[in-house]
Amino acid sequence: MLNAANLSQGATCCLWEEKGIKEKRKKKKEKEKEKEKEKGKGKEKEKEKEEKEEKEKEKEKEKEKEKEKEKVKVKEKEKEKEKEKEKEKEKEKERKKEGEYRNLT
Repeated sequence: MLNAANLSQGATCCLWEEKGIKEKRKKKKEKEKEKEKEKGKGKEKEKEKEEKEEKEKEKEKEKEKEKEKEKVKVKEKEKEKEKEKEKEKEKEKERKKEGEYRNLT
């Protein structure tokens, strides 16, 4: 049965269509969906930034390791130089001893 309530609902539906209320609602829904997509993109961007930061940290760690290796190499070279100096000193001592021995004979 048709009563006043049913007629008023039908009339409001017609008015909504005329005024474009349905279209406005659709647009709002679309905007909300776009916002959600943008939020998703924002999360992706954040992930990308985090990945970049992690890569940079790894590069810095690698650089530090290389510096440490270089330091170790420098220390090794210094030790070798010291050993060479000690050998030279020993050779000089031996030469002096030989020279003294020759002088004595």
